[in-house]
Amino acid sequence: MLRDLNRHARRLCAGLISAMALAVAGPALAEPALWAIKDKDSTIYLFGTIHVLRPDTQWRSAKIDQAFKSSADLTLEIVGADDPAVMQPLVLKYGLDPAKPLSSKIGPEAFKHAAELAQGGGVPPQALETMRPWLAAISLSMAPVIKAGYDPKSGVEQVLVKAAAETGKAKNALETPEQQIRFFADLPPKTEADFLRATLDDVDEGVAKIDKMVAAWAAGDVAELEKEFVSEMKGDYPELYELLLVKRNQDWASQLKTKLAGSGVSFVAVGSGHLVGPDSVQAQLAKLGIKAQRIE
Repeated sequence: MLRDLNRHARRLCAGLISAMALAVAGPALAEPALWAIKDKDSTIYLFGTIHVLRPDTQWRSAKIDQAFKSSADLTLEIVGADDPAVMQPLVLKYGLDPAKPLSSKIGPEAFKHAAELAQGGGVPPQALETMRPWLAAISLSMAPVIKAGYDPKSGVEQVLVKAAAETGKAKNALETPEQQIRFFADLPPKTEADFLRATLDDVDEGVAKIDKMVAAWAAGDVAELEKEFVSEMKGDYPELYELLLVKRNQDWASQLKTKLAGSGVSFVAVGSGHLVGPDSVQAQLAKLGIKAQRIE
């Protein structure tokens, strides 16, 4: 279903702007999954993230903390996503289309629904009209999450970046902010409009469904994560699956192989959808002769 693409896509774009995220878990003891790849003088930990959480969410464990503490650097999907000087020009370039109002792309009924959600989140309808569908979708998806008490500052990446700064760890990125934005900006027009319509349906389903999804992450249930993040998109939208998951996972696996050829210990944190399923980063690493082992 496109709504499943919507959930996954928001994770891929997490942090690009304050609205670009999806989320969450309640205050329960958590043990998210952690993997590692190794050679004789290198260890790279692979950790799947959730980008926005309630402030009281407990997800860190002794295992995760030890892996992070032992690492000399932190690698994320992107770096600089919370810097307005980096993101604002990209959003203006790829996210706005004043010449073609949003209502003309999705129809009056869908736009009315979008405008109601936008007003509830403090976005005036006239501002919504200038947005491209992909930007409107990601922006609107954030409203119920924030209303339910989730905070972008509590997301896994934010916590890790802060900890890295406090301990002097270097930060690296697998992609640039522009690359991530263009995964959405370069969607075919019909798919981009459908992405927004699916978001509107998704929002109506409420936060409870998001909680269920993230509960799987908190429990380290990779089978359920695969079902939520991968399976339906792969079956219903193979071209998008190839673009948003497979190709990127292949690229990241290649980068990790190069990194593994060096020495030392590193911590790599990417959206959870990239670390589950038949075309995961671990599967791509296996094709390169590198075995990822889950840390139990």
